[in-house]
Amino acid sequence: MQYHVDGMDCASCVGKIESALSRMSGVSDVQLNFATRKLDLTLDPESKTTAKDVEKTIKSLGFDITEVSESHDASNMTDDSLEAQHWWQSKKGKQVVVLGTLMSAAYVFSLIFPSYGTWVFALAVIIGVTPFARTAWALARTGTPFSIEMLMSVAAIGALIIGEAEEAAAVVFLFSVGELFESVAADRARAGIKALTNLIPKNAIRIDPEGKHHEVAASSLKVNDLILIRPGDRVSADGEITQGESSIDDSPITGESVPIHKAVGDTVFAGSVNLDGVIQVKVEKAAKDNTISRIIELVEQAQASKAPTARFIEKFSQYYTPIVMGIAALIIIAPPLFMGGEWMTWLYRGLALLLIACPCALVLSTPAAIASGLAVGARRGLLIKGGSALEVIGQVDTIAFDKTGTLTEGEPKVTNVVGLTERYLSTEGERELLGLFAAVEYGSSHPLAKAIVDHAEAFNVAIPAASNSYATAGKAVHATVNQRTLAIGSPVYAANETVIAASQQAQIETLQNEGKTVSVLIDEGSHEVLGLVALRDELRADSKAAIAELKTLGIRSVMLTGDNKLTAKALASDLQVDWEAELLPEDKLNLLSRMRSNNKIAMVGDGINDAPALATADVGIAMGGGTDVAMETADIALLKSRVIDVVHLIKLSRATMRNIHQNVVFALGLKGVFLITTILGITGLWIAVLADTGATVLVTLNALRLLRFKGSDE
Repeated sequence: MQYHVDGMDCASCVGKIESALSRMSGVSDVQLNFATRKLDLTLDPESKTTAKDVEKTIKSLGFDITEVSESHDASNMTDDSLEAQHWWQSKKGKQVVVLGTLMSAAYVFSLIFPSYGTWVFALAVIIGVTPFARTAWALARTGTPFSIEMLMSVAAIGALIIGEAEEAAAVVFLFSVGELFESVAADRARAGIKALTNLIPKNAIRIDPEGKHHEVAASSLKVNDLILIRPGDRVSADGEITQGESSIDDSPITGESVPIHKAVGDTVFAGSVNLDGVIQVKVEKAAKDNTISRIIELVEQAQASKAPTARFIEKFSQYYTPIVMGIAALIIIAPPLFMGGEWMTWLYRGLALLLIACPCALVLSTPAAIASGLAVGARRGLLIKGGSALEVIGQVDTIAFDKTGTLTEGEPKVTNVVGLTERYLSTEGERELLGLFAAVEYGSSHPLAKAIVDHAEAFNVAIPAASNSYATAGKAVHATVNQRTLAIGSPVYAANETVIAASQQAQIETLQNEGKTVSVLIDEGSHEVLGLVALRDELRADSKAAIAELKTLGIRSVMLTGDNKLTAKALASDLQVDWEAELLPEDKLNLLSRMRSNNKIAMVGDGINDAPALATADVGIAMGGGTDVAMETADIALLKSRVIDVVHLIKLSRATMRNIHQNVVFALGLKGVFLITTILGITGLWIAVLADTGATVLVTLNALRLLRFKGSDE
């Protein structure tokens, strides 16, 4: 059976549902994908358990469930069911709005009519805690008795009983806001998966056996269909070129920073962009099996395989809550029954103990610090999608960086202009040579051509007029400049058109060994090589400093790229990092999976090809200037696109975790002291109130200290 399950806020929800279903007779093979909200299970037809029982159990845990019919593909990422609601339209959003309204009204009433204010606070607590208490009861019946919902219910109801309605309302409201934030983050993650499908064009041009062209839905293409890809079109299916040649921008798939010339027999990927030639492609894979579909599947699997990160307080509550309740019961009952104590005296002490042990400060200790950490991050341009990501990033010992657009600027830039004839050897000669390069390339949309023209304009180089401009697809561009017929092509093209001297070839190879792309200018009339221009996607200004500082923090850096090995080696040498090159998305994913067996890994990237790796890493970080898919898939986004912000993330995470540990010590330490004095009868109920309120105030004030975080690790 297949179902859609709505209302899951975090991966721990998966554990709650699986735990409940595992206790039902006849239910087996339970698989729940948090990212796609798809539940698969096997139900024994001979069992007393029915499909309605399964649905009732999941609904009792606070989730919505709908069965998926056989005709509907639950994994279809274009399904409208993955569209996220606005936060205020969701159940949790409405609950936060109602609670906020009630609390505002209570504060106003408490100022005007103090006696009525308490009742409105109590109403807010009852309304707010009811869904948590209902869920806590359902979880208790299905094998999870001491959940975070149980802890919340005990805290709120306990505070309400002893007259602290205002504090109880605040705790319930803050917890509701936290649940809402988790829900919003979960919807954004799912939107990231859905965004991948937008890379594939909806329509394709199919060529029938008679050579006629028909516009059809890309999803209807079958293996061996022949399709036409025009300049500027996205490739609509994985396949092999059967006619024509062109420069193909594979950066969405492989991360290759420079378009690749492809001809008959070469493979093209769905989602790539055809730049300058008309090509015909024979479809080799159906839509459900193409490259983008595989990336979607990899992202789904990576997000589903992430082990649920159990929150510290939830773990602690499994022991803390039952122990405290048991001790309170013993304090109230044992002395009067077995020691002749007075019932009222020990009831008073038991109530005081319950108040002191009320876990309000504990409940606030983690979210208060996390909220401050997230606020500081947002102020510095670090968009952190939840407390789990903020916690994990400080624990990583290895960070894998994509190259193009992450460690580098993502755009090729001219690094060298080399004259190869006497006329162009001087400084003025090089400027003239650059002007000729720019004249031939002027008007072209190719990234390398644009980089050459931009470089010439930046240095105020005079660009002469060109005429008769045309391109030999994938080989060279031609133009007439100052009555000379010129061509710009690769070193291989130049070698086929003219003779390149050994010294000139040595210069070309030196530049290529530095990871640079070399273009050669030829005078087609005299067959003379005039000069070279070298281009490279250069490192970001802060890349070296960031890698060096990560090393001082004890973190190893490694560069993973789909670019060629020469380029990767040259840049990695500058950065002094380990590297792997010519990696496809699945290669990055497999490499990260192997690394995770012995290390805690963060992945930093910006491209669609990085999406699976960003999802499978312990924490994924996207550069703000990257694609929407990377931004949505990642756990953290660096809005200012600075590599040094990875260092700031590490330091902020470590400072936040220290703050949380301090809060826990404050909350438990203060309560521990007054627990002993209350049992001994030294302190009474009003001191208990002071202990509970004081612990909450200390925790909150300590968490607010994080707002002054400046980036140092102190």
